[in-house]
Amino acid sequence: MEVLDAIRKRYSVRGYTDEKLTQKEIEALLTAGLQAPTATNRQDIHFTVLDGSSQVVQEIEAEKNGGKTAPINFYYNAPTVIILSAEEGFGWSEVDAGIAVENISLAAEGMGLGSLIIGCIKGALNGPKKDYFAEKLAFPKGYEFKIAIAVGHKDAVKEPHSYSFEKSVSII
Repeated sequence: MEVLDAIRKRYSVRGYTDEKLTQKEIEALLTAGLQAPTATNRQDIHFTVLDGSSQVVQEIEAEKNGGKTAPINFYYNAPTVIILSAEEGFGWSEVDAGIAVENISLAAEGMGLGSLIIGCIKGALNGPKKDYFAEKLAFPKGYEFKIAIAVGHKDAVKEPHSYSFEKSVSII
């Protein structure tokens, strides 16, 4: 798939089949993330790959919801969740992680997979249990959560979002 087609067709998937990703698919997605540019070529992003049914994913969900049950979990039952962490205090980590997660998202689309970029667990992973989750997620020392992405085979379809070029763009 051409990259502009992937950009045009990609949407946030909020429903996945039970089919697991293959090791080859996971490696392709991670390679796309690793190939993202980083500020001063710091290559500061760490990727933690989780099975959607793992205990730590359930713990993150519980922490996110303050122990309450939500109607749907943060990853919409995707079979794979990738957590991106980066060096705490480095001013460009969020940008670097955002570029890497977009690479993963576009690679997923190009591979016929769906994805959902996730930020809603930031409070859970950088809150009171920050050190606990950093250890559980094998973050390198001094790293913290930046962004996540759920990936799997699509079981929900929607139109990509609309936009207004005239409203959103100024050419000076």
